[in-house]
Amino acid sequence: MTTAAINNIRARLGASYPFAGRYLDVDGLAYHYLEEGRGAPVVMVHGNPTWSFYFRHLIRDLAPDFRCIAPDHMGCGLSAKPRDSAYPFTLDRRVADFGRLMNHLQLEGIHLVLHDWGGMIGLAWAMDHLDRVASLTITNTAGFFPPGNKRIPRRLWLIRNLTPFAVPAVLGLNLFARGAVWMAARKSLSKEARQGLLAPYDTPRHRLATLRFVQDIPLFPGDPGHATVARVSAQLERLADRPLLILWGRHDFVFDTDYYAEWRRRFPQAPARLFDDAGHYLFEDQPRRTTAMIRTFLESIQTAHQRG
Repeated sequence: MTTAAINNIRARLGASYPFAGRYLDVDGLAYHYLEEGRGAPVVMVHGNPTWSFYFRHLIRDLAPDFRCIAPDHMGCGLSAKPRDSAYPFTLDRRVADFGRLMNHLQLEGIHLVLHDWGGMIGLAWAMDHLDRVASLTITNTAGFFPPGNKRIPRRLWLIRNLTPFAVPAVLGLNLFARGAVWMAARKSLSKEARQGLLAPYDTPRHRLATLRFVQDIPLFPGDPGHATVARVSAQLERLADRPLLILWGRHDFVFDTDYYAEWRRRFPQAPARLFDDAGHYLFEDQPRRTTAMIRTFLESIQTAHQRG
């Protein structure tokens, strides 16, 4: 993505995305991230097809008292938009990119906020760096394969497996990202929110990551990333001694209440809230309530730490 294209997006979004942004060079590709505020680091990891814009409300609320960091995965948001020849678009590579940012910023005592595919990316990194993780907030995501051997939704299956359908639909018509702004939230999103969520995916080339994310979903042994998901799922119990908060939008057509139930089964002591009036884009449906709950959660951890 050119500097002119990035500046154009920032100009169009204006006050809805008032963050300066920073870049990390990852093998010659520009990895964009936000870094706002000071204090304990809160790292927000997005999924597909969102980007750091999705966390804007949470950043605004927390930044006065916390160091808020939100990367854009390669090919997403304001990060570089490489072709397949320059970037593999695999789960393991995304975990490695995320790790490079955590090392670059020299972060310790990290509070992770995870959504959608950002959950698996953040958790895969966390399993190898638990000494650097202070807490986790889980929102409409997974750390395991579909529970109960359930199938992925048919629309995802079509994109994952039928390239003749997926390429014109996702790259040409942008149906994945456009469909999400109408289906992933329970309420009708504002024009500002729709414009912001779609802004980086304005050309077929800029939509490649949204397609590759779906095509990279590991379902069977031998799929790229399958071993990583299996490892994370098998090791999730290691998070039992970390503060963990579960916030969930009930009306999610992918990460539905079966996923929520699986998180509750694995972490029955964790505080949890199922929002009946929210969908997959939980932070769009319930920005005030979710940010208030996350702030309370983080402040309780700080208070407990200060008391020793």
